[in-house]
Amino acid sequence: MRHDERVPPTPRRPKRAAAAALTVLCLGIGVSGCGGDSGAQAQPGKGGDAAPSSAAASAPAKASPATPSPVRTSPAPSKKPATPSPSTPATASGPLSGKTVVIDPGHNPDNHLHTAEINRQVDIGTTHKECDTTGTSTNSGYAEARFTLDVSHRLRTLLQAQGAKVVLTYDDDRAFGPCVDERARIGNKAGADAVVSVHADGSAAGNRGFHVILPASVRGGGADTSKIVGPSRDLGTRIAGLFVRATGSAPSNYIGGNTGLDTRKDLGGLNLSTVPKVFIECGNMRDPKDAALLTSAGWRQKAAQGIADGISSYLKE
Repeated sequence: MRHDERVPPTPRRPKRAAAAALTVLCLGIGVSGCGGDSGAQAQPGKGGDAAPSSAAASAPAKASPATPSPVRTSPAPSKKPATPSPSTPATASGPLSGKTVVIDPGHNPDNHLHTAEINRQVDIGTTHKECDTTGTSTNSGYAEARFTLDVSHRLRTLLQAQGAKVVLTYDDDRAFGPCVDERARIGNKAGADAVVSVHADGSAAGNRGFHVILPASVRGGGADTSKIVGPSRDLGTRIAGLFVRATGSAPSNYIGGNTGLDTRKDLGGLNLSTVPKVFIECGNMRDPKDAALLTSAGWRQKAAQGIADGISSYLKE
């Protein structure tokens, strides 16, 4: 979903730009075999408040800063104290040995039972926003929070197989939250080499595809993204290109100008991060065609693979 806040609509871009932009996205990270159906039946939807950067598709080196969500059946979550989920030890040696990845499954399926708590205002550096939101769902009721946790578990397994140490900000182990500021602190405290927050959007039917959200250059209060803007753009661009290859999904036709990338300065999870971090909206839960993908276990495995491939590409540089 649009996470911890709402944003105004982003104008639709012409469909014919999708193929060209997708080619640029793939070429920008040197990946062959990129493809996917654009599914372009776009209607105006919600967008970011910063101008999308089509130049983001060119995968800059990490050192170069950029200028400027079938339903899972599981027991109800236990109401444990609100503490960060422990990391699961890496289970194999491999190319990511010595690397720490934090996975942030967006929202919590029980947030709607704790409206007072999640509506509490927290400091995101430049302003104050609500602690968290409920997230969205498909029209049939498959919750974004269930989707994000499922994909995060699959992603954890793939990264551990490569030797990475993986930390989840939340693992169905608390009554609500965590708040967006705490999610950022978990990644910071872990000294993560990369953080990915997993989400699915809730836009109008006809709006299709995925997009990766990058941190804008922000400085104010406790927020200073100056050191992570460049590395985060590299991470996000790699994830976007390899997500295309793994899933066959096209970049969003309603956010990011068909680049699959969007830059925002209003998300506490990005503003407060001191380590490279991006969000990924894997698709639009309110579009029937995207919803069919998001509710498919096979497609969710592909989504996890695409994200894992992007993280691995970034960390191996």
